[in-house]
Amino acid sequence: MADLTYPVITGQDAYLDMVRRKRMYGGILIVLFIGLMASGFRLADARNAGGFFDGLHQVFDFPSEVIREAAAKSANLPGHLVTFLPSLIETLNIAAVSTLLGAMAGMVLALLSTRGLARWPRLIGVFRRSMDAMRAIPEIVIALVLIFILGTGPVPAMIAIALHTSGALGKLFSEVAENADLKPVEGLSSVGATWFQRMWLGVIPQVAPNWISYALLRFEINIRASAILGFVGSGGIGHDLKLAMQWGTGRYDEVVAIFLLLFIAIVIVDRVSDHFRNRLVKGA
Repeated sequence: MADLTYPVITGQDAYLDMVRRKRMYGGILIVLFIGLMASGFRLADARNAGGFFDGLHQVFDFPSEVIREAAAKSANLPGHLVTFLPSLIETLNIAAVSTLLGAMAGMVLALLSTRGLARWPRLIGVFRRSMDAMRAIPEIVIALVLIFILGTGPVPAMIAIALHTSGALGKLFSEVAENADLKPVEGLSSVGATWFQRMWLGVIPQVAPNWISYALLRFEINIRASAILGFVGSGGIGHDLKLAMQWGTGRYDEVVAIFLLLFIAIVIVDRVSDHFRNRLVKGA
């Protein structure tokens, strides 16, 4: 008779087989990533006006020139800090308003696109693709279109950053909401609560600490984004930085002053928001 015995696969064998498969897939992904990086670098270097390695020795020439001029005119730095402070405040205002508007829109989009919480489950895909589109289009592209329509100023920058923030925070908020406990929602539903009441009383109290933490982190990112948009005519300290750099030699002390203001502002906001995030999430 034929031998009908089969090999016995233990839990340890299955685990080792799973580990081997993960290592193999990980190695394949690393090789693909390195190959894409190498081919992308070669393509970019071939299309560049000059070779990367040919100009590598000049990488510190411009920063050293800026620092030398700023050091020679160090007495002017305090005055420049005071002069550009209103522009910094305008940049912070753009970031704050756009973060607030984006967070509010992200809350609504998150609740409408979360399985088990959505008001219209069939439209979950529509809301998720809308957030994907908001994240896919860079702020600078939206700002350029709005500048063509509305003219230069802080409003195009605010709208552009708010739209991008809506998509980014909506995605993060939705992931947090998916882990919310549905028992309070079911209890509110059993007593006839509306969808808005179920979300406001059953879901938002659970997710609010993480939502606020993500919003504070996004505020830091939006400060940098609002400064960058100043280069395309959206106001704020980025516009002053663009003018100072365009003039070149003779105004590099202003460039250093602007960078110092941005650095100080971002450090302060980072420390304050980090403190509040720890208190909200960890209760520390």
